[in-house]
Amino acid sequence: MEFGSRRTYTTMPSKLRSSRLLLISLLLLLFYSTTLLRRPTTPNILSPPPCDLFSGRWVYTPETPKPLYDETCPFHRNAWNCLKNKRENMEVINSWRWVPDGCGLSRIDPTRFLGRMRNKNIGFVGDSLNENLVVSLLCILRVADPSAVKWKKKKAWRGAYFPKFNVTVAYHRSVLLAKYNREANEDGVKGAYRVDVDVPADEWINVTSFYHVLIFNSGHWWGYDKFPKETPLVFYRKGKPIHPPLDIIQGFEVVLQHMVSYIQRQVPAKTLKFWRLQSPRHFYGGDWNQNGSCLLDKPLAKDQLDLWFDPRNNGVNKEARRINQIIKSELQNTESEIKLLDLTHLSEYRADAHPAIWLGKQDAVAIWGQDCMHWCLPGVPDTWVDILAELILSNSKTE
Repeated sequence: MEFGSRRTYTTMPSKLRSSRLLLISLLLLLFYSTTLLRRPTTPNILSPPPCDLFSGRWVYTPETPKPLYDETCPFHRNAWNCLKNKRENMEVINSWRWVPDGCGLSRIDPTRFLGRMRNKNIGFVGDSLNENLVVSLLCILRVADPSAVKWKKKKAWRGAYFPKFNVTVAYHRSVLLAKYNREANEDGVKGAYRVDVDVPADEWINVTSFYHVLIFNSGHWWGYDKFPKETPLVFYRKGKPIHPPLDIIQGFEVVLQHMVSYIQRQVPAKTLKFWRLQSPRHFYGGDWNQNGSCLLDKPLAKDQLDLWFDPRNNGVNKEARRINQIIKSELQNTESEIKLLDLTHLSEYRADAHPAIWLGKQDAVAIWGQDCMHWCLPGVPDTWVDILAELILSNSKTE
């Protein structure tokens, strides 16, 4: 008899019918469950990063492959081009690998990354430490598209267009994020700097809709070394001076509140947004203008970090953690959709990886002191790029 005919079904004993129906149900359940498991992730589901990429340790691995770029990259900034400037121990500097706790961190695959970012744009807004990160990213991505050209449109300070993938990566220099300008005294001599805490700087106020990913930072200019009491920051809100006057850290807090609010209101919700926390300095024996030095040949040990960076110790490198606390508090209090890019801790170890005295310009150290703030390239910012790329891809819609 043919299975499923009306005659067979109606004359089939009840127990046999029940058994066969149960079997069919189980087979259908198995089929649909395995089919669903094989289906690709739907575009609206965001994949979480594999682990906490910001917590881990540096491991010396001499067998680590060489950096993806060298001193010939056309996007270099000369003072950070430590290969060209003959900085000592560059091979050792690039033999340390960041290993996050609980998982590995893969080096960025430039071709895969640009392929996933095809027809999209990545923007950075902030100070020169964001630029340090951008230069690393541009040089790495150029490996996948050597036809990349410099791009300085929309008031970008630095950038590149990758025609093979129709991707633009650019940096907008805005050291305070808010609009500021030098004011003249009554006698015509330039004096204080006016900061409009509720007005984004011209360099980025009208360009955010162009980018699909935005990475912000600020903090490295918020100190009395940049704005001494002779030429201070004076803060305005709605065009009027704020009373009582704010000190520089209070001003940073107020600017941060307004800039975060502006980003939440004006930047498209679909834009993936990050806030990069502070890059630590490594001045030893004095600040940058007090003969501070960073001629170290290996990373700091874990038990040295608090001595260097904890604000309670009042050292010359305490600002990073202090500023970070303000940023974290603001983003958490506002329940902002901006994600933290916390590169501070992993960078605190790397006192060995700054340009120091190898600045590529005669008399630079005599004029400016050692550079123990920015980073050699190739170097630590390449690890920043690996982490940023992982987070961008894991938080982007799958194609």
